[in-house]
Amino acid sequence: MKYAIKIHKISTVNTLPDAWNISDYKELLEKFGFADAQGDDREELQELLFMAITDYEPNEAAAIVLTYKLSEHLNEGQIEQLSHEMLLDKISEEYPEIGLHKDLFSINQLLYKAYNGKFFNTEATIVDFEILPLANAETEITKEIVLKCFAQNLDSHNVIIRLFGNQLNATEAFEEANDVIWQLKKNAENYRFTTSEYWMSKEEFLTDEFEAAVDFFEEE
Repeated sequence: MKYAIKIHKISTVNTLPDAWNISDYKELLEKFGFADAQGDDREELQELLFMAITDYEPNEAAAIVLTYKLSEHLNEGQIEQLSHEMLLDKISEEYPEIGLHKDLFSINQLLYKAYNGKFFNTEATIVDFEILPLANAETEITKEIVLKCFAQNLDSHNVIIRLFGNQLNATEAFEEANDVIWQLKKNAENYRFTTSEYWMSKEEFLTDEFEAAVDFFEEE
């Protein structure tokens, strides 16, 4: 299947609006020793949480937030290791699994803001675009289709191209696409996807308009 793509806007951001809600702030405040936080003002709760966090050593605070957010996915040893690696900017984007990238991004940014820069300022990429099947077929636009199309419009040194060559050329299933692209939304005829800057940085896109051919893995 062939597609025509037109990029309207590429943005680099350091905050995801849906990363933390009021309930998250209150539960984290309790874990940091502020069990009686009142009210539902998001900004006030966030500021109180930042103050609570900075009463702890950075790696201790990181371990608390990691445990809150990822204890179902990581064991104590992994959390301890990550709590130190986050300060040294040594978190591999493949560690511990691709599906946790969005959560790790949100945790890192929370700690970055709380400590006013002791943690590294990770960023995300948001792309607004149009995509049109050239065969005039009714096709559901999936994360896999979007990723396979956009990979053809990225610098050859891009990490997606280097890591997922077999998936991109359809010799293997591309299950990772659902985690590499964090979110895919449709608004009228346009689409928007969000991913880590690690996977796609603004500087790696080659052109605003392009065509791409997509193949799909078929089990024998």
